[in-house]
Amino acid sequence: MILSMLRKSWARALAVTVALLVWLAVGGVGGMAQGRLAQVQTNDAAAFLPSSAESTRAAEASRDLVDSQTLPALVVLAPAEGGSVTRAQLAAAQEVAAAVPERPVPGGDGTWGDLLTGDVVPVPAEDGEAVLLAVPLDADRGEERIGEERVSALLVEDLRELLAQDLGATADEAGDLGLNAWVTGPAGFVTDLSGAFVGIDGILLLVALGAVLLILVVVYRSPFLPLVVIVTAVFALALAGLVVYHLADAGVLVLNGQSQGILSILVVGASVDYALLLVARHREELRRHDHPADALRRAWRRSLEPILASAGTVVAGLLCLLLSQLASNRSLGPVAAIGIGAAVLSALTLLPALLLVAGRRSRVLFWPRVPRPEQAVAPTTHGAHAAPGDDLADASRLWARWARWVARHARPVWVGTAVLLLGLAAFVPTLRATGTSQTDVFLTPVDSVAGEEVLAEHFPAGAVQPATVVVDESEVDDVVAAARDVPGVASAAPYTGAPAGAPAGDAPPVVVDGVARVDVVTEAPSDSQEAVDVVADLRAAVQEVAPGALVGGAAAETLDTQLAGERDLRVIVPVVLAVILLILVVLLRSVAAGLLLMAANVASFAAALGVAAIVFDLLDLPDADPAVPLYGFVFLVALGVDYTIFLMTRVREESLAHGTRAGIVRGLAVTGGVITSAGLVLATTFAALVVIPLLFLAQIAFIVAFGVLLDTFVVRSLLVPGLVHDLGPRTWWPSALSRRRETGAHAAGA
Repeated sequence: MILSMLRKSWARALAVTVALLVWLAVGGVGGMAQGRLAQVQTNDAAAFLPSSAESTRAAEASRDLVDSQTLPALVVLAPAEGGSVTRAQLAAAQEVAAAVPERPVPGGDGTWGDLLTGDVVPVPAEDGEAVLLAVPLDADRGEERIGEERVSALLVEDLRELLAQDLGATADEAGDLGLNAWVTGPAGFVTDLSGAFVGIDGILLLVALGAVLLILVVVYRSPFLPLVVIVTAVFALALAGLVVYHLADAGVLVLNGQSQGILSILVVGASVDYALLLVARHREELRRHDHPADALRRAWRRSLEPILASAGTVVAGLLCLLLSQLASNRSLGPVAAIGIGAAVLSALTLLPALLLVAGRRSRVLFWPRVPRPEQAVAPTTHGAHAAPGDDLADASRLWARWARWVARHARPVWVGTAVLLLGLAAFVPTLRATGTSQTDVFLTPVDSVAGEEVLAEHFPAGAVQPATVVVDESEVDDVVAAARDVPGVASAAPYTGAPAGAPAGDAPPVVVDGVARVDVVTEAPSDSQEAVDVVADLRAAVQEVAPGALVGGAAAETLDTQLAGERDLRVIVPVVLAVILLILVVLLRSVAAGLLLMAANVASFAAALGVAAIVFDLLDLPDADPAVPLYGFVFLVALGVDYTIFLMTRVREESLAHGTRAGIVRGLAVTGGVITSAGLVLATTFAALVVIPLLFLAQIAFIVAFGVLLDTFVVRSLLVPGLVHDLGPRTWWPSALSRRRETGAHAAGA
């Protein structure tokens, strides 16, 4: 329908006008939705765990043992000059504790006391050098919103303001009483984590779009085309934001900060990639057609299959994340798939409308290098003249020479490249991806991490968020004894209902329907990897004496998250490989080509992961989360196939007319510049993730950005062309093309 309308000037003008108006409406509504995505984020790791996880079942089983679940904010006070807390400083801490419940909730009704599950109790450290104030916020109320802010974030911000005003104390500056103050704990960490994502809607997009614009100016050497492509990407992002916002708001998707950041980067990168392919083909056709609409119609037809195939492959790979046990991974698949869908729609509808907005004068968008129809006949790579539609006039001299060189040295090129990739892949076992402590998540100093370090120095580190063991009342004593024998456990005692961090005294254990809870305090902070390892040992120990015991708590939730991540890696990777292999075989009508290209992609990913292991070790970065290699695999393999499809669909097209060896030379010569530009754009957009100061995203940014560059400049420019040229027609086995004999220039390929 679109193509038939492009044949008539009035219908063409109407189609362009309608497309632009529809996308303007999408941009207006979607832009506002994009700005509100932070309001529907969930960054609490516990919300991502499946109901079958042991920590989830422990939390459910112990729900009746407490009046309500808490999300504590911890205020840590310590003398700036060290030494013991003075009486005046302790009195000031008591005044702060008394003042917190009386403070009005900013922007809301009532006071903080209405939202707390207990009193704010000052607890001096045993060494006398610090004071802890646990502010027990009701967890359910903490998730509510007042305006655009979560209640838990408002509490943390209000506490920091109170400490700065009443004590003049912050983490960096001591007040009149000589005290430093920090707000940490679960509420502090969640607030600082959400704050790290503030740059997603502003700085991240500005950096990504600015870098992409610069690359496009160099690629096109035109003041107009880069703006057209950037506008296409921005409107695609608005559409994706509109859909994702409403699905997350309705509870259909779980959106977190990292998913939102990846969505933004993925949409920009994919939109520009598809636009580069369509514009490059349009430029070719403008050399053969007088009217830009005729050129665009042919370019649109020839670009449709590779764009839809590459997008479908990425979507299929991303949707494999639905097999994940973690809601955060599971939702990333549909979120990213929505982004890819928006990128395709924008590239195939908005971009053509923009390319024809000036009607017959639309060639001016390519100024100053305007392609003209009289350039249609040009020498081919074989020195003869091509038939209409088959010339290589738009292939750069650099890539034409490069393609011929690869053809002349095909076997040494692909063998040497394969050895290099396998050598880099040998370092994969050195990648440490066993889990990350919460204090290592941030790459810049934050209040909650600094406070956690002070807390661990002066208090039993795991006392505020102990591991919880839910057992039958008759098994309490056995569980307590077994827990105390576990290395790394500081103490274990039945839960009596005392506030976190406060002494239990002689209060009796809380028992409901024959079920009791044992609180186990670890020597390491509950948000550290050391505490996670202790909890793993704790589970084994207590379940020997009480097989039905359930171990929960913050460290147990982290352990279950890591176990789920390791399981996802084992399950999802083979499924992604099988799905993408099937798509490649169907698209290229060849089992051999599908296997060859999949092997090249896996080798490229393994090499990128090996280099990442070396770089992370040299930079002395903490251990990665198990989700890092999973995300890296899904993005690199799925996105790497994009370039495979761009190259090999053109190679097959050329092979049908000229033979396989000539086809790979012609295909590489014509698509080399487009694929290189697309790779640079995608690598740059993913590299922009480093502006968000979080370890997870920085590691993903490096793996994907480096992997894309490796795929672009090595795999797609050397390994695949060399292999295809060496194999010749056998590349297309078992299709009829594999049985076609090549002679003369076709066999030579150059």
